[in-house]
Amino acid sequence: MKVFAYGVRDDEVPALKSWQEENPTVEVDYTNEVLTADTVALAKGATSVVTLQLDPYRADVLEGLADLGIKNLSLRNVGTETIDFVAAKHLGFNLSNVPIYSPNAIAEHAMIQLSRLLRRTKPMDAKVAKHDLRWAPTIGREMRMQTVGVIGTGNIGRKAINILKGFGSKVIAYDKFPNKELQEEGLYVDTLDELFAQADAISLHVPGVPENVHLVDEESLAKMKDGVVIVNTSRGNLIDTDAAIAALDSGKISALALDVYEGEVGIFEHDWSYEKLPDAKLAYLIARDNVLITPHVAFYTTKAIHAMIYQSMNAALAFANDEKPDNALEY
Repeated sequence: MKVFAYGVRDDEVPALKSWQEENPTVEVDYTNEVLTADTVALAKGATSVVTLQLDPYRADVLEGLADLGIKNLSLRNVGTETIDFVAAKHLGFNLSNVPIYSPNAIAEHAMIQLSRLLRRTKPMDAKVAKHDLRWAPTIGREMRMQTVGVIGTGNIGRKAINILKGFGSKVIAYDKFPNKELQEEGLYVDTLDELFAQADAISLHVPGVPENVHLVDEESLAKMKDGVVIVNTSRGNLIDTDAAIAALDSGKISALALDVYEGEVGIFEHDWSYEKLPDAKLAYLIARDNVLITPHVAFYTTKAIHAMIYQSMNAALAFANDEKPDNALEY
């Protein structure tokens, strides 16, 4: 039995080797190349494939795997929007993802970025780097003085709420599917409009499904407080980039943190140090002293990487043994 892994980074290798040592009957091979129609042949002889990438899993890729007799595909990430499910169903693929790897990692990153925005660390760091050690005008705000609206109270949203409680912030929340404990605490508002109207800062923790696309747009921004702070560590398509830039220019948004970006595919996870960044809007956002951009790294901790490798490899092994893992996708 053989499992082949695509797109393996150096930081994933220790966890992958650890899993292999614990499963000595399984042959494991891997490449740092991503899964495409051109690289599909690398998996020849495998029973299952494990992969993680931003590029789409198109029909030609899935057909290439099926031609090799491989119909088990396990993703090392949570997002599945890049999969051609019609083709996968037609070809009879078993699919899995890693729905929960480290909610703490993403929640921590979101709240760290919110704190940095409030304390204006980006312009202060720039001043100190130039040996300008004056205080003004980079005065900050305290987390405990903010009403923070958390949109989405799944595993990550609830961890973010716990962190906010530790800071002493007033937390309000909205979710189509409320959590019973949070309901009992009285944290929920009844509508998004109520949250928009009350929140000094908003943190997004919902999936990028069609109904959430451009959750933050010109219309919703108009309902928010002037000077609102927004943090997005969920999916890039939750925010209308043009509307956000206009709101930053007008002061409607006083500060913005993005770990995800609606045009990130093909841009994030690439070194543009010696090339022109091909997205002018992203370049503009990066240059602003009230915007923090990170390239989809909120999840990126040693704990999360270990969980992503182990859960995806365990699923691949289960599929190979004609078993259904707990993280199998129903589609």
